Amino acid sequence: MHVPLLDLRAQLDGLESEIKQAVNDVIDSTRYIGGPKVEELERAIARYAGARHGIGVSSGTDALLVALIALNIGPGDLVLTTPYSFFATAGGISRLGATPVFVDIDSRTYNLDPACLAEWFEQNTELRHRVKAILPVHLFGQCAEMKPILEIAETHGVPVVEDAAQALGSRYPLSSERIVRAGTLGTIGCFSFYPSKNLGAMGDGGMVVTDDDELADRIRRLRNHGARPKYRHTLIGGNFRLDPIQAAVLLVKLEHLDAWHARRQENAACYDRHLSMNGLVTPFIAHDRRHHVYNQYVVSVPARRDALGRWLAEHGIGTEVYYPVPAHEQACFEHLGLRVGAFPHSEYAARHSLALPIYPELTQAMQDYVVEQVDLFYTSPSGETRERVEAV
Repeated sequence: MHVPLLDLRAQLDGLESEIKQAVNDVIDSTRYIGGPKVEELERAIARYAGARHGIGVSSGTDALLVALIALNIGPGDLVLTTPYSFFATAGGISRLGATPVFVDIDSRTYNLDPACLAEWFEQNTELRHRVKAILPVHLFGQCAEMKPILEIAETHGVPVVEDAAQALGSRYPLSSERIVRAGTLGTIGCFSFYPSKNLGAMGDGGMVVTDDDELADRIRRLRNHGARPKYRHTLIGGNFRLDPIQAAVLLVKLEHLDAWHARRQENAACYDRHLSMNGLVTPFIAHDRRHHVYNQYVVSVPARRDALGRWLAEHGIGTEVYYPVPAHEQACFEHLGLRVGAFPHSEYAARHSLALPIYPELTQAMQDYVVEQVDLFYTSPSGETRERVEAV
């Protein structure tokens, strides 16, 4: 049996005619930059996330970048974030001449640890005035522990930019009465529509959401070279515009997103029931499974992670390591002077995490096969023999 990590063809099969019609409508309109489809998607995502404003941009990476530009972050500034994330998180900070300051993750959720964040402020009193933002990541589809993060940010007068690239639709309980969606907890929220995301385009795309009218206006100008009106530039921005063809595709898919999330949650529950018996650590649910959208299903493999990945690949099952090298170990950040051992939970996650197929179209038979092959790896003589040979 073949079980890919993600099967976009299976998703497309049920939507192909509708998507093609939506794309053809854009082609026929001859509005290839901006236009009604982009505006419609902006309203729809803002409404879905629970924000006043949605601003379509060219990618999730550019969403982070333009958010930081809008906050006037630049050389000499510090932005606190996690070393365990996709490179764009720390990369966007550095592109502006600011310095990413890493804070370790919670070992259970893989998200920024509020206790480590508080500790940094306590231990670095001489640097507090240089901190211009806190950038938590809602990794793998579950919100970071935002209430204490927001409290710390408020104490120090620092805006919070949410990297919600993997978390559109995930929820966080600010209180027993108030459940808030990712992207609207902080000052600015940033989403990605990369094809592998739960809501994926057919190319790059992103969205910035905010309740701040002034910031929204500033971001709209920044995404178009800071111009308003045309050829009159009040800011120096860039070309961060969302393609209307991608907006049209996303509008079709958005109608199905909650149903897809429900299927991912069901698939995750199935894995949870069967995989822990082999010693694998299944994803920790911080609050409620319904709040987690499982952009990835990532297990922690205490031993033989890479051997398990090879075994599954040989038996037709796709896996991925998110992320094999934490940011502080990347060559481009050597100048920060951070060594292996600086962030032990991030480093452990990088060396032991493994993502398994979780997409909505995954059948029960396919899931059973994944579980069966994991069982066989740990119990079959062939798996044990292969491991011994590789160790020698």
